[in-house]
Amino acid sequence: MVLDMAEPPATDDSTAAWSPHPALPAEAEAASSAGPSLLAVDLGLRSGLAVYARDGRLVRYRSTHFPTVGALKKALPRVIDEAPGLAWLVCEGDRHYASIWARLAEKRGARVLWASAERWRPVLLTPAERTDGPHAKASAERLARQVIAVSGARRPTSLTHDVAEAILIGLWGALEVGWIAALPPGLGREAMGRPSGPLPGTRRGDER
Repeated sequence: MVLDMAEPPATDDSTAAWSPHPALPAEAEAASSAGPSLLAVDLGLRSGLAVYARDGRLVRYRSTHFPTVGALKKALPRVIDEAPGLAWLVCEGDRHYASIWARLAEKRGARVLWASAERWRPVLLTPAERTDGPHAKASAERLARQVIAVSGARRPTSLTHDVAEAILIGLWGALEVGWIAALPPGLGREAMGRPSGPLPGTRRGDER
């Protein structure tokens, strides 16, 4: 199992035009079947999931609970089916769970990118929004709700922390792999959102 840290592919013209889209929820969900998708996972027996379309739009998200590791392995093929044409798996959390997800994703031809709060938070959250853990979590939930709104995805009745994290991990992943060139307009942070690059003192491929 290899966590892919290769340089993201060069962007094409389709990555430059990300504009707010007043799509109905059904239209947003249908977008995921039109091309490759990216699945972001906040790992654990309770996992947050977020699926992004090739144009960087969030198309669906949810939380799921696996009672045991065995139940996770059994259910995983069906869960990954929620991301048609899976091209990228972006995950954060326990590496043991990551290896389970990555093996199946790679069998389906997807590449795997490892995320961490140290990498995605500086890209998506301002310094004031991440002064401490509780503040960063609250900021992440607010930003995740904005991503849902500008993507035209289904509005949540409630939003758990694991789902909010998955949404932002996926947005960061779309930047990292070159699917979008900048954060979507409407989030109020157009000057942010450039791909973060390797952690200080490392090269891509060295993170483990």
